[in-house]
Amino acid sequence: MIDLHLIGIGTGNPDHLTRAAAAAMNAADLILLPRKRDATSDLIELRRTLCADVLHGATRVVEFDLPERAASDAYLAAVGDWHDAIAACWARQIATHLPHGGRLALLVWGDPSLYDSSLRIADRLRDRGLAIRVHVVPGITSLQALTAAHAIALNTLAAPVLVTTGRRLRADGWPATADTLAVMLDGDCAFATLDPHGVTIWWGAYLGMPHQALVAGPLAAVSADIVAQRARLRAEHGWIMDTYLLRRSGTGT
Repeated sequence: MIDLHLIGIGTGNPDHLTRAAAAAMNAADLILLPRKRDATSDLIELRRTLCADVLHGATRVVEFDLPERAASDAYLAAVGDWHDAIAACWARQIATHLPHGGRLALLVWGDPSLYDSSLRIADRLRDRGLAIRVHVVPGITSLQALTAAHAIALNTLAAPVLVTTGRRLRADGWPATADTLAVMLDGDCAFATLDPHGVTIWWGAYLGMPHQALVAGPLAAVSADIVAQRARLRAEHGWIMDTYLLRRSGTGT
């Protein structure tokens, strides 16, 4: 039996690691750290730093190369194939390093429940016949870090918030039933396709990290600045993680 602990580690700030997360890391027999392409080497470095700072027992740390997602217009099919490939990597690491079972931990950006696929990939391990129990240690999400950085409330009084993706916002436009949108995974600045009249944006990149960048204001006034700043930061660091909140005016406080 494998006890798989998916540990939310927040958005890049070591102070976001909870006491429960630190305890789960130290209780693990094995922590797997995924390596991506060189441009995102600071992401693996942060995970290494967390392990070095937190671990004080016999927990083993093993790194593995994470498959890259194929570029394809068939987005969902490409993601499905990618998840299959990641599950195969996990299975190989388990067979090599935990052949008789044990406690496995994976460090997940933000929280495993919000626009992260670790839980879905874990299901694929069961499909492969592995006996596995999944445990989730919640982490600080990018939305929490965003609203904290801007010192704003996520929602207006008695009003809902719709969480969506840049892909859906670009394809479908502003949902008719929502006044506040939280937008995740937007690699193409979908906010720039909207009618900016009466819309305020709160944007943040590298939230919680030393090079955190924030922009807020009327969308019409700051949209071009965000697009330019995002491109500059991506070129400078080789990668970017960002998210933003959009709100129509006249929707409360």
